[in-house]
Amino acid sequence: MDIAHLWHALGWPLLRLLGSLALGLLVANLIEALNWTRFLARFAAPIIRIGHLKDVIGASFSMAFFSGVAANSLLAEAYGAGRLTDRELILANLFNSLPTYFLHLPQMFFITVPFIGARAAATYVGLTLLAAVARSAAILVYGRLVLPPLADGCVVCHLTDDSFSWKKALAKAWKRFLRRLRSMVLFTVPIYILFHYLTVWGVFDAVERWLAAHLGFLSWMTPQAVSIVMFQMAAETSAGLAAAGAMLGAGDLEPRQVVLALLVGNILSTPMRAFRHQFPYYAGIFKPAVAVRLIVHNQAFRAASLILVLVAYAVLG
Repeated sequence: MDIAHLWHALGWPLLRLLGSLALGLLVANLIEALNWTRFLARFAAPIIRIGHLKDVIGASFSMAFFSGVAANSLLAEAYGAGRLTDRELILANLFNSLPTYFLHLPQMFFITVPFIGARAAATYVGLTLLAAVARSAAILVYGRLVLPPLADGCVVCHLTDDSFSWKKALAKAWKRFLRRLRSMVLFTVPIYILFHYLTVWGVFDAVERWLAAHLGFLSWMTPQAVSIVMFQMAAETSAGLAAAGAMLGAGDLEPRQVVLALLVGNILSTPMRAFRHQFPYYAGIFKPAVAVRLIVHNQAFRAASLILVLVAYAVLG
């Protein structure tokens, strides 16, 4: 293989991907630092009335749009003071899955697009967003059925209005950008190169023959799609996206197959990763036993919603 062919087949696509990734990361982190979703907090009061939820839950829901730690701290304080029962605490934590999702939505979307393209990224992110909306909606329905109606209260009374600074926002965005970009490059470059050569060497053709002979229950997924799931489970989401981008770039997978593989990898890889990352700060806010209970409920509910979305997309997509 000559230098010109290597540049066109591997070097230029990889360089273009890294450039798009860097730009997307910078924009996404800037949007997050500016608290662009904070204006949605004003809708919390009428929403929580639908589910018979307390004002402090609405305030936590509002705060979760810009700080998950602040939202959980508010719940912990109310729970410790006896203003929330065990069931209400769990429901509140589950209810906050939607604003927590929105908090990271810009970065998630701008990271996904360079890897798998706008169409596949919009489908994947849209399906995970649908699952998050469904989770919060289910909490409202459940609350309306099992919780007693509450008198009108004051959601904003539980909130603090922090001063905004462009200087602080830009510094925060730049710091996050550098940290995240370094991590993404460390995963993306070797994985992209690896998958390029695995395809050239015919490894996936051999794996496909082995799967057909030994793992019939995975016959609905190609070996390339299974590899995306494996990378998501072994490393992190960006590793699975890098693998997916390489497969799409080589023409070995269609966008629909990539979306299904990313959803499967998301379902299988996120619970343990979430526990590893969430438990330290959850245990610092709640008691360890309560922290474990919240994480288990949250991840089980999240996996169930994603499975429903996955099945629906597999059948109807």
